[in-house]
Amino acid sequence: MELTLLGTGAPAGLPRPDCPCAACASALGDDARAATALLVDGALLLDLTPGAAFAAARAGRSLGAVRQVLLSHPHDGPAVEVPAGLPQPGRVPDGRELALLTGHRVRAVAMDAPGTGYAVTGPDGQRLLYLPPGGAPAGLENGAGGMYDMVVADVVGRPDALAKLRAVGAVGPTTDVIAVHLDHDAAPGAELRRRLAATGARAVPDGTTLVVGAYEDVPDVPRRTLVVGGARSGKSVEAERRLESFPDVLYVATGGTRGGDNEWAARVAVHRERRPGSWRTAETCDLAPLLAEDGAPLLIDCLSLWLTDAMDSVGAWDDAVWADGGEKALRERVRELTQAVRRTRRTVVAVSNEVGSGIVPATASGRRYRDELGRLNAAFASECEQVVLVVAGQALVLRG
Repeated sequence: MELTLLGTGAPAGLPRPDCPCAACASALGDDARAATALLVDGALLLDLTPGAAFAAARAGRSLGAVRQVLLSHPHDGPAVEVPAGLPQPGRVPDGRELALLTGHRVRAVAMDAPGTGYAVTGPDGQRLLYLPPGGAPAGLENGAGGMYDMVVADVVGRPDALAKLRAVGAVGPTTDVIAVHLDHDAAPGAELRRRLAATGARAVPDGTTLVVGAYEDVPDVPRRTLVVGGARSGKSVEAERRLESFPDVLYVATGGTRGGDNEWAARVAVHRERRPGSWRTAETCDLAPLLAEDGAPLLIDCLSLWLTDAMDSVGAWDDAVWADGGEKALRERVRELTQAVRRTRRTVVAVSNEVGSGIVPATASGRRYRDELGRLNAAFASECEQVVLVVAGQALVLRG
């Protein structure tokens, strides 16, 4: 089964008409996108958008053999001229299945928002799922229908849709996840590709033809990632974004609670409100056992607070204790952690502060902490497939 993406953008396209934002201004060439429309084996058109016939011609395809046009969007939208020879667009009721003379079967998938998703099974048995913008499948059951070979969805706008599909086994490591309905909410080009690859998805230019079931280009999600950055740099947001499309994430908070500290409580509340409701939270600095277990992805936030706890436990702030075995004990704690990271089979995203580029601390204990955090970051990074530095909300890939 072949899929040609006549467009991959949001309903208004990218760049949006008359929008002066930076993302729209840089959406040029392959990053300029028409409204999303899919041509399946030349016979099935999913969503009819303005200029569909010209888009097909530019992609080296014809709409002359199209036997069915189905709409997915929450509403029919503005009237679109139906090119000569095309059947009138229609919509399949939720849960109903349509059989085409070409051997394709199309089942309408109920959504948790207005709109219709379509699960297409080709004559060769390959399975494709196409979801409308802003929606996720509703009422999914574990193992229902098996794994899709390709999913085409609003990955940036609804990463939780991908998490739901992963939770029931509908998306696996070999599923080719293609991001469509792309809007100006994510910077185009290299930044978009980086963000999508971290979730196991990718974007392609308009006019691209893909073979459903070919998974050679599916991005490998890094098993271990370290995200470092300064205060309020956006490092936690970057780390959380990487796991939004995965189910049952365990958020490991190493800061704990601080009775009577209202400012700290407010910080914690902001983090909790930002996280998906399906994530679980564990407040602990005992990371090695969690890394040794099999299970859901871990988001560790953060290593700097883990180090504070470790230095407290070995008496690192007392010069005499530090010289009389405290330093050696801390090195052992760090070694145990990095060995656990090396051996883990879980997907791990860890956050840490980068403090070595700032003002030199005025106290010996402050300088000691700065030095030890630099050593910890370097040791942890050496065990990670990907290391990212976040500056002013922008992620710079240092490794991977």
